[in-house]
Amino acid sequence: MTFTSAALGRIKPSATLAMTSRVLEQKAKGIDVIGLSAGEPDFDTPDFVKAAAIEAINSGKTKYTNVDGTAELKAAIATKFKRDNGLVYEPGQISVNVGGKHTLFNALVATVDPGDEVIIPAPYWVSYPDIVNFAGGVPVVIEAGAAQAYKITPEQLDAAITPKTKWLLLNSPSNPSGAAYTEAELKALADVLRRHPHVWVMADDMYEHIVYDDFHFTTIAQVAPDLYDRTLTVNGCSKAYSMTGWRIGFAGGPLWLIKAMAKLQSQSTSNPCSIAQAAATAALTGDQSFLKDRARAFQVRRDLVVGRLNAIDGINCPVPEGAFYVYPDVSGLIGRKTPAGLVIENDEMLIGYFLDEGRVAAVHGGAFGLSPAFRVSYATSETVLTEACDRLAEACAALK
Repeated sequence: MTFTSAALGRIKPSATLAMTSRVLEQKAKGIDVIGLSAGEPDFDTPDFVKAAAIEAINSGKTKYTNVDGTAELKAAIATKFKRDNGLVYEPGQISVNVGGKHTLFNALVATVDPGDEVIIPAPYWVSYPDIVNFAGGVPVVIEAGAAQAYKITPEQLDAAITPKTKWLLLNSPSNPSGAAYTEAELKALADVLRRHPHVWVMADDMYEHIVYDDFHFTTIAQVAPDLYDRTLTVNGCSKAYSMTGWRIGFAGGPLWLIKAMAKLQSQSTSNPCSIAQAAATAALTGDQSFLKDRARAFQVRRDLVVGRLNAIDGINCPVPEGAFYVYPDVSGLIGRKTPAGLVIENDEMLIGYFLDEGRVAAVHGGAFGLSPAFRVSYATSETVLTEACDRLAEACAALK
């Protein structure tokens, strides 16, 4: 007899966190491993944000807050949406949560019934299908490979929609590929959605401020205002402001949906940390100029990694528009043999080989729903990235 729930049985542990654990185990044994699996900026939280948190502690802001965010933080988020996206949300239309993952969890669990379908473009962030499964829904995966720059087409979206479809999950720029939809591409997807008014859109914009080559970021409710009432625009402080550990995510959407998410949150986490909320308020209302400086630094790293990986026989690495990941296609390496005579049958075996023989940790494409590929996070120094690429090149050259 088991005491775990059926809902728990529908999900699996995060593959990215599992790889992080393997890296820590290797390092604990004294093995020199370069970890490129963590989706976390290496930059520190800005000093003015940390100062706001310290001030919040010193001024006694250590009590419960409103369950889904303080009035100050909701006002700051409303200002952010207007400033950055041209979207107008009243405070009651804003939800503050314990990280972006919590925002997505609340929204999906509050709306998805057994049998409801949620369209998820692949490659996808590892948690999307598991949250849908936990809610009893059915993930409907649309594969978008390297040949189409990891972005779905309007034709693919139209073919995937059924009467049971409830949500489209749209992550741009993407984790794991870094692919970002242009304004024209979003408008084309919106044309499809207009023909299917029962389908809602969850726009995961977490990497909004990390874009390159003069790419102009837009979100779907911005380019298709008529979809505003059936769009949840999700964002957070983790990536842009290097606040992963502070755990603040947020969203803007219809009042009824925000209330439903608050109801669920009231019986789970209750309010996000009061100190983290004060820090997030400062982050969103303070000087934003450093965001472009950090994006420029990430672009240098992107160019380094893309160039080095594309120089390796058997690897095809598209150039991402944003985020701090690359997602190289490794079709050319599948079927090759390691020096020990082991045939590389899939990307999970390849990543195991990279870790054991090359001492570089990444995450296999199967975890993101599209193989054969792997994800590299280049949120680390150029020196480390150069050494990692040297090791990967040597490991790949040894495959026959």
